[in-house]
Amino acid sequence: MSTVNKAIFARLVAKPGMEAEVEQFLTGALPLAQDEEKTVTWYAVKFDERTFGIFDSFPDDDGRQAHLNGPIAAALMENADRLLAEPPSIEQIDVLAAKLP
Repeated sequence: MSTVNKAIFARLVAKPGMEAEVEQFLTGALPLAQDEEKTVTWYAVKFDERTFGIFDSFPDDDGRQAHLNGPIAAALMENADRLLAEPPSIEQIDVLAAKLP
C-alpha cells in the first residue's frame, strides 16, 4: 500500500461558455495522471457550474514536483487564458492522514 504525505489542490474557474471544455480537459487528463508513477491519487471534481478542482496526492515532494513539471500542469497552463476566468489557484499541501485502498 502506498503512503501519501504531500498533495496539491487546484481550483479552476471556467470562463462563461467554457465550462464544457474545462470538464472535457479534466476528464481527458486522467490517462496522463495514471501514467505518473508517483501520483498516488488524482481526482478531478466539479463544485458548481463554473468551478472545478483537481486534488492529487504523492508520497513525497519529488512526486509532487514531478507532477507540477508534468504534462497535465503544462497543458493546464497552456490553455488557462482560453479556458479560465482567472489564473488557477494551486495550493501545495501536507497530508496529515489518509485512508487509501
